[in-house]
Amino acid sequence: MLFTLFSTKYIYRSIRQVIPFWGLFLLPGLLLVANGCSMIPPGDAQTEDASANQQVPKSPAVDVAVAQYGSLEKDMQFVGTTFPLQEVSLRSRIEGQILALNVGVGDRVTKGQVLARIDDSLNKASVLEAEAELAALRSEVTSLQADVSDGLTQINQAKIVLQQAKSDLIRSNQLVQEGAVTRQSAEQAQNAVDNARQALVSAQQQVANRTSSVTAAKRRVAAQQAIVDQERQRQSFTLLTSPVTGSVMTKVLEPGDLAQVGDQVLQLGDFSQIKVRAQISELELNKIRLGQSAKVQLDALPGQTFMGKVTQISLAADATARLIPVEVTIPKLDDRIGRGLLARVIFTQQAPNQVIIPESATQIALDQTKEVRAEADNLATIFVLQEDGEQAKVIAREVKIGDRINSQVEIISGLEPGERFVVRSSGDLQDGDPVKLSFLSES
Repeated sequence: MLFTLFSTKYIYRSIRQVIPFWGLFLLPGLLLVANGCSMIPPGDAQTEDASANQQVPKSPAVDVAVAQYGSLEKDMQFVGTTFPLQEVSLRSRIEGQILALNVGVGDRVTKGQVLARIDDSLNKASVLEAEAELAALRSEVTSLQADVSDGLTQINQAKIVLQQAKSDLIRSNQLVQEGAVTRQSAEQAQNAVDNARQALVSAQQQVANRTSSVTAAKRRVAAQQAIVDQERQRQSFTLLTSPVTGSVMTKVLEPGDLAQVGDQVLQLGDFSQIKVRAQISELELNKIRLGQSAKVQLDALPGQTFMGKVTQISLAADATARLIPVEVTIPKLDDRIGRGLLARVIFTQQAPNQVIIPESATQIALDQTKEVRAEADNLATIFVLQEDGEQAKVIAREVKIGDRINSQVEIISGLEPGERFVVRSSGDLQDGDPVKLSFLSES
C-alpha cells in the first residue's frame, strides 16, 4: 500500500511537468483507472483468464431445405377472355314485320326450336300464284301428251293404208301382165301407195313435233315447280329456328319491328364448352403447341381451376404488338361461365426431372480457388445435413450443376431427392462441423 501511494505521487509530479494546467482536471480519472487495475486481486484475475480460455465456440445456425425435383422455368400466365364454343347470329332472310319473339336474353334454346315468327302474308300470295302457274303448265303437258297419242293413232292408220295400197299395187301389176286391166289401173295403184307413204311420214313428223312440245312443257313444269319450292321455302323463312343448342346472348329486334333481309334478330351461343382466347408474345410461341394442357382461372369464380387444352394457334400475328391469338378450350362445369369473363391462362411446363436448389447453397464456405475450379468444371460444393440423435453436423459434398436461372441451380448429379442440405449459414462451414438448425429449416 505504501508503494502504491509513492508511485501515485511520482506519477502526479511527472504529469504536471508535461501537461498544462487545464489537463489537471483529467488527472483524477486517470489515477482511478490506474488504482483500479492494481486493486484487482491477482488470484481473481487469473481465474477470469482461465474461464475465457475454456469457452467452447458456438455452432453456426443453418437454414436447411429438402432436395426435390423441380423446374427452372416458371409457368407462363396470360390474360384472356371467355367465349362460347360457337356463336351464331340469327338473321332475317325475308322482309316483314316481327309478329312474335318467344325467347329473351339468357334463355336456353334447343336446335330446331322456333324462336320468332315474321309476317308471311305476302309470301302466301306468292306461293299461291306460283302454284297456279304450275297447274296450268301441267295441264298443257297433259294436252300435248293427248295430241301425241292421237298422232300415234294416225301413224298406225297410215301404216295400214300404206300396206293396203302396196297389196293393191301388186294385184294390179299381175292383172296388167295377164291383160285383164290396163296400164292406167296399175299407175293409179302406184299413186295410192305413194300417197299412203306420204301420209305415214307426215303423221310421224307430227308425233315427233308434239313429243318435243311435251318435253319442253315438262321442262317448264319443272322450272315452275322450282319456283313453287322456292316460294314455299321463303314462306318457311317466316319462322326463325335455332341452329344450335345453347343460350340467347343478345336480342336485337323486338316484336313489331320491321325486319329487312339480313337484319340480326338474335345472337345465340353454344356453351357446351368454353373457349378462352389469349394473346401471347411471338417470343413464347415455341413453348406452346396444339393439345398442350393449360389451367384456366376465372376472376368471377375465385378458388376454382379448370383444365383445358390448346385447340387453336393462329397463324396471323398482330403487326404492331406482335401478339398471336391462342385458344384454349375447357368444359363448362359451371352455369355461371358466360361470354366476356376475364380469364387467366396458365401454361404448365413439362414434368421436372432434375433436382433444383437455391444458388446460395453452392456459395457457402467456398474460397476463391474452389470457385474458379467449380465454374470451369460445372462443379460446386454443398453441405448435406447428417443427424445422429440430437446432434447435427454437415458433410461437404461435390455436386455437378447445370443451368442457373433466377437464383436457382439445376443439380445434375451428387444430390438425391429427399436429402437435406444447407441453404444459408450464420458462419463459414467446413466438412464435419456441428450445426444448429434454425426454425426456418424444412423437415
